[in-house]
Amino acid sequence: MSENQLEGGATPGQDTGDEVKKDFKGLIGSVRKFLSDLLEIRSNTDAAATKESIIADIPFKGHTSWILVCSIFIASIGLNANSTAVVIGAMLISPLMGPILGMGMSLAINDIDTLRRSLKNFTVMVVLSVITAFLFFYLFPLRDESSELLARTKPDIRDVLIAFFGGLALVIARAKKGTIASVIFGVAIATALMPPLCTVGFGLAIGKPWYAAGAMYLFTINTIFIGLATFLVIKFLRFPMVRYANSHRRRLIARLASITGILVMIPAGFTFYQVFQESLFKKQAQEFLRDTIEVYQFDGAGRYVDNLTKIEYADDGTSLIEVVCMGDELIPENVINTWRTQKNQYSRLKDAELHIIQGGKDDSEEKFTYVSELYEKNKAELLNKDEQIRLLEAEVASLTMNAGKQIPFQAISAEAKANYENLAGLGFSYQIQTDFNKLDTVPVFQVKWKNGVSNNQKEADAKKMLGWLKLRLQDSTLVVKEVE
Repeated sequence: MSENQLEGGATPGQDTGDEVKKDFKGLIGSVRKFLSDLLEIRSNTDAAATKESIIADIPFKGHTSWILVCSIFIASIGLNANSTAVVIGAMLISPLMGPILGMGMSLAINDIDTLRRSLKNFTVMVVLSVITAFLFFYLFPLRDESSELLARTKPDIRDVLIAFFGGLALVIARAKKGTIASVIFGVAIATALMPPLCTVGFGLAIGKPWYAAGAMYLFTINTIFIGLATFLVIKFLRFPMVRYANSHRRRLIARLASITGILVMIPAGFTFYQVFQESLFKKQAQEFLRDTIEVYQFDGAGRYVDNLTKIEYADDGTSLIEVVCMGDELIPENVINTWRTQKNQYSRLKDAELHIIQGGKDDSEEKFTYVSELYEKNKAELLNKDEQIRLLEAEVASLTMNAGKQIPFQAISAEAKANYENLAGLGFSYQIQTDFNKLDTVPVFQVKWKNGVSNNQKEADAKKMLGWLKLRLQDSTLVVKEVE
């Protein structure tokens, strides 16, 4: 044996290894202590004061009711005027958050009396908010569907995450000794409880219940996930449970609170799953469109109208991807079939239907309908009335320029020349007419007869041509006019 082994029983290499292990353990311990000091919140929590402040915000009467009515009016005016600043102001003064925190806290600490008061006041607040918003939009003469309103009709995965993490931030701020007021204000803005309720009233006032349903769905998401976040934080902070003198009653209340908490979590989890699946579907649909229709090169006047793209998700396998192309150029069928094959390569798009609506296959009325839809969808994002008018005029001018190409004019003119020997020329256009009650677009054929044809013969041929054209084109509104 060597001298080192005899004297110390260990080699220099073993000493080095032990020192490295000791240093590594010390580093891990330091990191753990740093993270504990950084993220630990229990030691600085005032459970009694937090519970007292949350319970104090639950009652809804007197001053609170008037504050709610005023905030609803302010939010409705802001949504109607498409003013983000006004909407934010309404969210800051809204008292809706109190009962939601009360419900989450009462479930966490088995306080059935607080839960009952929270539910009662929450229901009254919601009903009063919807009625107030409905009356405002029903009686107010201006009812533009602003982008601020439409943004509250279609919740997605981001709304779920905002509500949940906003609720976490709010409860943590309320639980801290010396409440952080700026966090409370920020959460009030981020979770946006007031605008969806105003949008519910707006949808009911203008007779569009699907707007109201979408907005109420968003409000429900916000409520459930703020309450869920409150429940989880209160449980994590180990707030003392409410104790009852009667042990049987205490066990019953605990079971009821636990069951209610589970029932709240079930729709929350289901909602999150549904919205998450829809988000993934729309993401793949956008990727598919970027790889296909958006890169397709039209040779003529055709173009893809991305603003009219419709992506609808349904968990029953009836999802839809619908794209609209305007102009007289048709996309070849083999290209569309290739797109359908490419669509099936996306895992979430296999069962979705792909509809390609092309201008050359649509009649005039359908095209003008699409222009109207395009106008309605874009006007919420336009800055002023002049820009809205410019967009509509540009689209109508584009349709007018191609109006003559919406029927097989070349084939019609060839058949007319073969059937009517007195015909010298044929033209076609759409004519806009009105009786000052409604506006109609009438297809008009202009015919020019050869010189020397008698008036009787012209009338007979024109009548015969009119009947033939109506039958040939399946359009009873056709008009045949003679031109010199």
